Amino acid sequence: MSVELRWFKSTYSSDEGECLEVAYSGPQSGKVSAVHLRDSKNPAEPGLRVSARAWAAFTAAQ
Repeated sequence: MSVELRWFKSTYSSDEGECLEVAYSGPQSGKVSAVHLRDSKNPAEPGLRVSARAWAAFTAAQ
């Protein structure tokens, strides 16, 4: 069974189109298990999928 991803961009994104789009996926319980990333200029191109844990570590890194 395939689930449609709900892509979004940051509210900090500009109108110049150089944005990263993100979508969350997970089990039916609603808990995020993976984060999907793609280029907003080329949404049909392959993206990147990382675990929720890896995404949390990446976004927490300073």
